[in-house]
Amino acid sequence: MSVTVPKPGTSSEALPSSLGPIDLAVLNAGIWETMSSRQFSAAKAAHSITVNYQGTANGVEALLPAMLERGGGHIAMVASIAGYRGLSPATAAYGPSKAAVINLAETLRNDLAARGIAISLISPGYVETAMTSASKFPMPFTISADDAAQRIIRGLRKRKFEVAFPWQLVALMKVARLLPYPMFFWYARTFLAPPRR
Repeated sequence: MSVTVPKPGTSSEALPSSLGPIDLAVLNAGIWETMSSRQFSAAKAAHSITVNYQGTANGVEALLPAMLERGGGHIAMVASIAGYRGLSPATAAYGPSKAAVINLAETLRNDLAARGIAISLISPGYVETAMTSASKFPMPFTISADDAAQRIIRGLRKRKFEVAFPWQLVALMKVARLLPYPMFFWYARTFLAPPRR
């Protein structure tokens, strides 16, 4: 079922209901805007937060009342492994917005699970799309959109909380989350960060 999410504050009754209750909603708001430290833009940062995080939050607000009332449903939020830790100025608009989505999913998971509602967090690495084609820095372990879709479908069918891929890049970023700052900054410079522009 395709749903257009209303603006904040719109009643969940405004969502299309001709096909019955929404069992699974995939909230996939996402834009990428590169930045550099020499051309840092608060406007770009705000735009990313508005689309990537606030767009997801708007969807959650619209979906939850009906799901809570019937005690069931599944909400999947698309974040990115770029939200695991700060990498470089190139990701300074995109990364924090996706980190906010990760935090939101973690925050809601336990409470909603107790009420019969599943939360899934989808965190892809580099996927061949129009968005990544505009990026000029190296993108290791890039996968096709079809491959990404199949991985997401498998994870959602199992109602997994975290659906993250590809495993090689996920492993590198998960290690980065465990490191203290001095080691992390060296690790990011050496292994993770796109080159400076």
